[in-house]
Amino acid sequence: MNEPHGTLPDLDLAGARCLVVGLAREGTALARYLAEHGAAVTVTDARPADALEHTQAALAGLPLAFALGGHPLSLLDEAQILFVSPGVPLEIPLLVEARQRGLPLSSETRLFTRLCPAPIVGITGSSGKTTTTVLTGRMLEGTRRIWVGGNIGQPLIGSLAGEPAIGPQDTVVMELSSFQLEFFAPWPLPAAAFARQAIDSGAPAAIFDPSGWSPPLAALLNITPNHLDRHGTMEAYIAAKEHIVAHQQPDDLAVLNQDDATTRRLGLAARQQVLWFSLQEPVAEGAWLRGKELVLRLGGHEEVVCRTGEMRLRGQHNVANVLAASALAGAAGAPLEALRREAITFAGVEHRLELVRTRAGVGWYNDSIATSPERAVAALRSFKEPIVLLAGGRDKHLPWEEIAALVWRRVRHLVLFGEAAGLIEAAVERARPSGQGVDLAGVHHAGNLERAVEIAAGLARPGDVVLLSPGGTSFDAYADFLARGEHFRQLVRALE
Repeated sequence: MNEPHGTLPDLDLAGARCLVVGLAREGTALARYLAEHGAAVTVTDARPADALEHTQAALAGLPLAFALGGHPLSLLDEAQILFVSPGVPLEIPLLVEARQRGLPLSSETRLFTRLCPAPIVGITGSSGKTTTTVLTGRMLEGTRRIWVGGNIGQPLIGSLAGEPAIGPQDTVVMELSSFQLEFFAPWPLPAAAFARQAIDSGAPAAIFDPSGWSPPLAALLNITPNHLDRHGTMEAYIAAKEHIVAHQQPDDLAVLNQDDATTRRLGLAARQQVLWFSLQEPVAEGAWLRGKELVLRLGGHEEVVCRTGEMRLRGQHNVANVLAASALAGAAGAPLEALRREAITFAGVEHRLELVRTRAGVGWYNDSIATSPERAVAALRSFKEPIVLLAGGRDKHLPWEEIAALVWRRVRHLVLFGEAAGLIEAAVERARPSGQGVDLAGVHHAGNLERAVEIAAGLARPGDVVLLSPGGTSFDAYADFLARGEHFRQLVRALE
């Protein structure tokens, strides 16, 4: 099994020359951790110093060197390893030159998994990973101390030291994005050779790990087109996601979606043990939907976790998330009582089909996390009520055909905002059906989210749902989907 590497409170990284690229949450937390443990650390960010005053203040007093407002290639001259934040494009000149020189590239997440003394449960997927991660953590609470993080919450690297610190008796449940999983691949031969030379020259071996790695218990929930603006091709995106199980050992355990063609192919070729989950058919070992019952079978022993009517979460996609979490938590030792309790009481994660308010008989739902058309499709299918849909944002070069067709059958009014508004309207027009059965009464344009909420408030009738499920990213107007969702909540709560 892929065992935890373990770490010590007095871990000494003296002699390590580290370059941290990107001062977002992960980069800031990592810079602090490395400096506090004796490494020589330089941090670089493309943003100018005046845009990073808060970050610099948070790192004040630490022996750090800053290179802000750009990434000069001279930074590579003294570096032994680069730690790259997830949001930094891998094709910027600094990283291209680093690869050409054979320098190792790593990340906060990858270093954390190397040093963490506790077993790690890893979860990824094109959709559902946050809900499944949080729910798995809740199902495991009470069995031991649980840490939940990764792509959500605060970076975990700081929890390796301090009080309390992650210990070997704990369990860490991590959401992992494709951006993070890219660094779980084995290093190219030149980078591995560079690392060996650095270690021979006195650099601490703890920061180098040229081998590929996967969590010993890991779930790949689904794979649909996403982040092609980053990865370039669907093949590259799939390859990044597959790192979560690709390096598992024969006695490790993968939880895979039997209904997804890509994950099913992975499981059928797996050398490790596999638990399946399915909405469509029984599985030999794992979890599946039998009528309205969520069934878990582990070691040949079968139990009913709950019924769909008992769940607070909406939508078939969330039934799949509960099945996956039940398989993960059950395999990690959670009792049936805990699985059932959380399956029926868990109300979801904010910005994910979150009911913000019911006003004048209209439910207002925040699904700002829907940054791809596929996620917006899942949201539309979660409601039987007439829908006023707020869609838009920035396109990620993903197909809009499925949601465009669904809009005609599920949406009463479509309110468009952001850069992708025209693109979405064109897709909807191309999908216009002939004959009867059309629900769409109108398409409306808003310059921004505030105006979209105003328009929706005028269109919605008692019994309707107003749903923010954009299908595009927030980056045309907001820092991230969290900021967009929070603005939506403020606007909705301010309605009279």
